[in-house]
Amino acid sequence: MFTTFIHIIADGTLIPVVLIGAYMLVFKIPKGHRFEAYCRILMAGLTAYLLAKLAAVIYQPDTARPFELLGTQAGALFLNNPGFPSDHALFATAITCAVWFETKQKVVSLLLAFLVIVICIGRVLALVHTPTDVIFGVIIGLIGSLWYLNGYSSRRSKRPLRATQ
Repeated sequence: MFTTFIHIIADGTLIPVVLIGAYMLVFKIPKGHRFEAYCRILMAGLTAYLLAKLAAVIYQPDTARPFELLGTQAGALFLNNPGFPSDHALFATAITCAVWFETKQKVVSLLLAFLVIVICIGRVLALVHTPTDVIFGVIIGLIGSLWYLNGYSSRRSKRPLRATQ
């Protein structure tokens, strides 16, 4: 029972993150701004993914995952690699940042941020990642989101100037 619960929060929680994120990014971005928003989302995601792969090449804290070190079964799905940084944490963080920056929907963004935390805890409890893996997955996802700052500054510069009296 407990292992099923861990498996659901480690893997299954990503499903609502993806579905909520997709809905928000398709239906809550104004039509005239979608192309620019989708370009930023693509660049942020690709940047985060590239940084994650570079980080994995440069630094790999351990070549075995925690469940392998303990000689037990994994409590969640995993790729056959050392696991640094966590792709689940990175992907969920990237979606959350996209929703936050592109839709400005605070409640939904906070819900997604909560689900990211649940995913990270689940991945550690499932013994497929260490806390370091998930923390760096989130950090790299946040670094990729720096692309949104460019979009924010360009949107501010397009506002009409007020006449001063």
